[in-house]
Amino acid sequence: MTVELAVQVPFLDLAAQQAEIADEVMPVWRAQLESAEFIGGAEVAAFEREFAAYIGVRHCVGAGNGTDAVELALRAVGVRPGDEVVLPVNTFIATAEAVTRIGAVPVFVDVDDDHLLIDPAAVAAAVTDRTRAVVPVHLYGQTAPVEGLVPIAERHGLHLVEDAAQSQGASSTAGRAGAMGRIAATSFYPGKNLGAAGDAGAVLTDDAELAELVRSTAAHGSSVKYVHERAGINSRLDAVQATVLRAKLRRLDGWNAARRAIATRYDELLLDLPAVRPPSVRAGNDDVWHLYVVRVDERDRVLAELGRRGVGAGIHYPTPLHLSPAYADLGYRPGQFPVAESAARRILSLPMFPHLTEHQQLHVVESLRRSV
Repeated sequence: MTVELAVQVPFLDLAAQQAEIADEVMPVWRAQLESAEFIGGAEVAAFEREFAAYIGVRHCVGAGNGTDAVELALRAVGVRPGDEVVLPVNTFIATAEAVTRIGAVPVFVDVDDDHLLIDPAAVAAAVTDRTRAVVPVHLYGQTAPVEGLVPIAERHGLHLVEDAAQSQGASSTAGRAGAMGRIAATSFYPGKNLGAAGDAGAVLTDDAELAELVRSTAAHGSSVKYVHERAGINSRLDAVQATVLRAKLRRLDGWNAARRAIATRYDELLLDLPAVRPPSVRAGNDDVWHLYVVRVDERDRVLAELGRRGVGAGIHYPTPLHLSPAYADLGYRPGQFPVAESAARRILSLPMFPHLTEHQQLHVVESLRRSV
């Protein structure tokens, strides 16, 4: 059967964002080419100040990417080889990679069925005398239940290290994502709510000593040139990306508001479509809708049909981490995390970006209606 592609709806339209900031960014980029100020400098320092103020913390330290940022945050609080770090099994592999790159052991736990966020009860059951930290992942644009994790962390002397890569601007009754605990990491991968023009990330904290430790560790373990207090890594935010991030940060609240309006419209359009389970928002959360994730039966067939109808959709994420070949050596088995495993067979991410039009949304939902 041939489907007429009257409307093409991409999963993500980064070109529209870039077009919106181009006139602001290009003169600064030209000046950077002339000055050759690419590493550090005024643009990076300004962005770090501005983003720290936006999140509501005293310090922001730029990094080369979000994975490095999680690793730097974990290292700063003292996670060492052999330590255990508890994290949700429903997240991008970068969260776990940051743990294993230190030589620590990721301990996976299941998520709650309503929001697919880390389950505090599962965390409490997973803590051992080797556990050093817990990483709540603020997934899909809403904050994890940090308020339920704090008592567990305090009881066992654990560090809470937020993975805020998908939640710039999100908040809950516990605070703003990235400012709920002692330290947090975020990513500015181009597709994020606040995305660079390449890889970039940051660590956020109120603790000046932690911030300085992160900064020196990210610069080969050095605070003074050629004096290396520790073995570090090379992970720095460059000036070209900082310029883009500054321009987009000024628009972030507006873009997040547009995402909320799009999510509300999806909710309304899906009301009479019982075959599609829409996402739900935790009480007290202010979601920024990095992704709009529904659940459907026969997901792979539905995804293919949407593609034939010109709708770009995605899956976040198709394989829970405990079933990834990368972590086969940890000995997990199918069936250990039933919520995440069931969701992974049904989740479907619909197009979500600030410039998505109502006409495009109508086509998405009509195509979904014809596909389920």
